[in-house]
Amino acid sequence: MDRRIDDAAPLALLADPTRRRLVALVLAAPGSRALVGRLAESLGLTQPTVSHHVRALVEHGILVGEPEGRRTWYSVSPDLLDAVIDAVGAERPSADAAEVLGRVVDDLATRFAGTFSRPTVERYVRESHDLLAERASDRRYLASRTAQFAAERLTALAAAEHAPGAAPEVLFVCVQNAGRSQLAAAILRQLAGERVVVRTAGSSPAEAVRSSIVTVLDEIGVPLGAAFPKPLTDEVVRAADVVVTMGCGDACPVYPGRRYLDWELEDPVGQPLERVREIRDDIERRVRELLTSLDLS
Repeated sequence: MDRRIDDAAPLALLADPTRRRLVALVLAAPGSRALVGRLAESLGLTQPTVSHHVRALVEHGILVGEPEGRRTWYSVSPDLLDAVIDAVGAERPSADAAEVLGRVVDDLATRFAGTFSRPTVERYVRESHDLLAERASDRRYLASRTAQFAAERLTALAAAEHAPGAAPEVLFVCVQNAGRSQLAAAILRQLAGERVVVRTAGSSPAEAVRSSIVTVLDEIGVPLGAAFPKPLTDEVVRAADVVVTMGCGDACPVYPGRRYLDWELEDPVGQPLERVREIRDDIERRVRELLTSLDLS
């Protein structure tokens, strides 16, 4: 019998914390499949209790069983895999944090060989991880974001003393790094390409870029890419030729030789979409004017 699965109905089962944790363990298991006995051991519950929850998850199409001799392996239904990962991702056990950070350090030490020593790379990786972790309730992408954030900081550190002919660097700073600064950065990247190095930061960054920002950028054909809110750090300011602040007060340090602009812009957070579009258009006008003032020779 061919049974269509309604995503919303079975996922309601995952409101139960034990079932959510159980499914998270299945996702994290080798091969993304697990036995009831091992699940019971990991959860500290009896096998009958875990079997009860597994039965309910199978009946609602979240888990599927694969008999192997006298045992049955359970995995997440391929039809619901993406939805289940979204539902339990914040609680999904990740690989050992020290092992993951060690891998990030290895990769970036290779990338920046000849520029920074391994201890310097490790310090920036661990500091970047801590800065992001203290604000993150959803840690699904903490490892990859740590790698990206640390790489951006090390690149900025290396660029603090510009080589002749290097591309100008622009830093956009707002409070949450989830609205105005992301709009400006995305538009400048689209207009300038590799001719300008663009970075963003927030004096008190949010967890994610606002969905309304993604929407209004998409309306004008501008991708956000892999951008996410990041805290303001010293080296990105020192690397910048132009620092554009947007409502973040005195949070941004001032260094001689940089050009500082303060754009008075309304915060798009909580605004209706039509107002967000108006803010986007105002930012685009300012970005185009900024671009004409940069030395791109």
